[in-house]
Amino acid sequence: MQWHATSLDEIFRTLNSSPKGLSNEEANQRLLQYGKNIIESEKKVNPLKIFLRQFSDFLVLILIAAAIISFVMSLLPNGEGHAIDAILITAILFANAIIGFFQEYKAERSILALKKLAAPLARVLRNGKEKKIKAELLVPGDIIVLEQGDKVPADARIIEQANLQADESMLTGESLPISKKECTLKEETPLAERKNMLYMNTLITRGRARAIVVATGIHTEVGKIAEQIAETEEKPTPFQLELNRLGKSIGIAIILIIAFVALTQYLIIKDSLIEIFLRAVSLAVAAVPEGLPAIVTIALTMGIKRMAKKNALARTLPVAESLGSVNVICTDKTGTLTENIMTVREIFFNMERYNVTGEGYSTNGEFYKRSQKIDGRALSPILKCGILCNDAVEYKEGSKVKYLGDPTEIALLLSAKKAGIDVEIERKKEQRVQEIPFSSERKMMSVVCIAGSSKKVYVKGAPEVVIERCNRILVNGKIIDMDKSTKETILKANLDMAKRALRVLAFAFKEIEDIKNEEEFERNLIFLGLQGMIDPPRAGVKEAVADCRKAGIKVIMVTGDNIETAKAIGKELGFKTDYAINSPILEKMSDKELKEVLEKTEIFARVTPTQKVRILEALQAKGKIVAMTGDGVNDAPALKKADVGIAMGIRGTDVAKETSDLILLDDNFVTIRDAIEEGRGIFDNIRKFVNYLLSSNLAEVLVVFLFTLMEVYLYFGEKAVILTAAQLLWINLLTDGLPAVALGLDPKAKGLMERGPRPKTEGVINKRIAFSIVSIGLVMTVIILGLFVYSFFNLQGGIQERFLRAQTIAFTCFVVFELVRVQMVRARYRINLFSNKWLWSAVFASLLMQLTILYTPLNTFFRIMPLSIYDWFLISAGALIFLFLGYLIVKAESKIFGDKDGTL
Repeated sequence: MQWHATSLDEIFRTLNSSPKGLSNEEANQRLLQYGKNIIESEKKVNPLKIFLRQFSDFLVLILIAAAIISFVMSLLPNGEGHAIDAILITAILFANAIIGFFQEYKAERSILALKKLAAPLARVLRNGKEKKIKAELLVPGDIIVLEQGDKVPADARIIEQANLQADESMLTGESLPISKKECTLKEETPLAERKNMLYMNTLITRGRARAIVVATGIHTEVGKIAEQIAETEEKPTPFQLELNRLGKSIGIAIILIIAFVALTQYLIIKDSLIEIFLRAVSLAVAAVPEGLPAIVTIALTMGIKRMAKKNALARTLPVAESLGSVNVICTDKTGTLTENIMTVREIFFNMERYNVTGEGYSTNGEFYKRSQKIDGRALSPILKCGILCNDAVEYKEGSKVKYLGDPTEIALLLSAKKAGIDVEIERKKEQRVQEIPFSSERKMMSVVCIAGSSKKVYVKGAPEVVIERCNRILVNGKIIDMDKSTKETILKANLDMAKRALRVLAFAFKEIEDIKNEEEFERNLIFLGLQGMIDPPRAGVKEAVADCRKAGIKVIMVTGDNIETAKAIGKELGFKTDYAINSPILEKMSDKELKEVLEKTEIFARVTPTQKVRILEALQAKGKIVAMTGDGVNDAPALKKADVGIAMGIRGTDVAKETSDLILLDDNFVTIRDAIEEGRGIFDNIRKFVNYLLSSNLAEVLVVFLFTLMEVYLYFGEKAVILTAAQLLWINLLTDGLPAVALGLDPKAKGLMERGPRPKTEGVINKRIAFSIVSIGLVMTVIILGLFVYSFFNLQGGIQERFLRAQTIAFTCFVVFELVRVQMVRARYRINLFSNKWLWSAVFASLLMQLTILYTPLNTFFRIMPLSIYDWFLISAGALIFLFLGYLIVKAESKIFGDKDGTL
């Protein structure tokens, strides 16, 4: 049924209820019929599912295949080395899965902790008597009782109300409380304008009411959105797609290596087919970067921890990097760009304008008259009227001061406190004895206060209403008549404030003799002035939006608020306001027209949840990677469909948090900027260690492969192998281990947020990184093979001793060249040589481990020998040549590929 468009009598008949409510027996029967008034969360924290998810990446599947092949080969004669390889790969896979599991499980548990543990209660009429029950036990037909501060427990139609206002921002996006009333509306009335309805999870900010429950659980407006979310498929993050692409590229490369090595050996070496196959597969397994998934996981985990310190809770590991690829942010206004706290910014008093500073609930603020700082107590008459004609209260919760009441009335309390006025003392001095409450029809509120023998009426309300009831004005402490010219000046000031999207209230007072004569209370008032307030931009947001634009990220404001307020805030924050679009215009646009206007439009106002999803889909159809913010239940479908869904941690609903990828614990846009910067830094570091690992593995493969070809023309002894399986494993342990992990902890490059976003189709390995991997790998191969051949043919000793020494030199070169290779990889990011203490600790630890196996009995296990000073001289000379050629590679890279991404 269209409950808002149905008469109350019809609703009572349909639901078989009455103003006295249901009986306990009837309520119990309906509970069985309709079910509990809860919305089951679609997502449960399933530890096994989270653990198994760690094995789903294509790169991990390649390693599983490599482990199986290594295990099978270990069963063949002389396959002991492959057994070690299989054990190592399996250990790395499980270590990677455990790290990823604990990080994601912890994030899911954090979301559960954000929910309120206490079950909400509802006041309901049962058997004609008021009682408190668990909100989950409400059923259609129940009569609920609500007052200021209550959360609405179910969808309900208002029966009676007094000065009722509700905050529906979580459902409609409207930033200000909505006045409610008993009436019957037209069927086509949109959700945000249904003044006779109350909706589940919205908040009563003023007044009291009785209402009949018309929908519970999944049948509420919140429930309908929850169903829509459940129907939306889970999407992989951009980085998950990228890792799968990378895994497939490595897989294809490995297959090509097997094919090329096998073909070459068959044509040149003439080995048996089984020998050729085993050697080719062994080489391919050596080419697999075993540590890559674990290092990616560690880098993402460390990035997530850094984000958490900046108030951003990432729910899954890949989200940490996905943020770095975002090129459009669709952000809500209320609470994300703004404080979500109404603040008095301007006062018109003594026929002059005054500006007020300060943020949020802080009582620190200054008063200015034409840029000149003044004592706020000079405005005491209007400020005192604002706190006396006011129902908002302050209270203490532990050591914190909190406020309860209408947001505009809280703003009036704070403006007075900034002037040093003690609210509690003033309210004791002039005690309220009578009130004519605010209503949407009267548009004003009046109170009678008594201080000794003095009796005064204080009035606040809509300027046009209050001004009409004034015939005098207080100017510089004197009461003078209000003439036509004065009235026009006041109305002009009001219009000017309103044009700047300030919410304006007028204030007046007068002394009275008889407190019983209510008809005289609001006549012939003395005008005091105006106070203009707005939900102001958060500190730092303007700079954060500018930083995002500098980084090539388009920022679009998508709000449920009215267009004038959106434009006013947008103007302050540097948004283009010329092409702002509101809901009715957007509704008439075709998909093609919407795509066109998205090129120039930066503000969408009065947007419905469906329109939010439509804007998102239009951007994604244009190839954009979109981050979407939201806090309400209405935002959940868009959050789930976005490439990165960002929910608010403070004012966000549980549904929004559960469907998001990232939760802002401080609800601040600045945190999004910081998280994007962190994401870009993570991607840079992933590129660094992919470059580092693959260049090393490429060099290993090429050295082993080319050596087998050299054996055709040069004699190195019987069954000579330049690098044994154990030596290859050791090199991988040292290079894929601590140094690669430490690269993931590299600091962010300078100018990171001055680069444009990388193209959606560009992976971890782009042309530039591929050039770097191949060139570094080739140079390493040539130098190491050159040193091996030189050592074998020029050093003294028998053929076996010379081979062993040359083999040990080649083996040690791989480890020593780390020092050079690490900085070659980092050089293009303009990072200081000693900016990462963990990296150099890891490199020197690797060198120490290498020295340990060279000069201890362990050298017999690895079939190597201690090196002489001359051997170290050769290795050092090779490292210097590598350093020089590496410098030329970086310069050539810069010339070939330019400086588009802000690196060398």
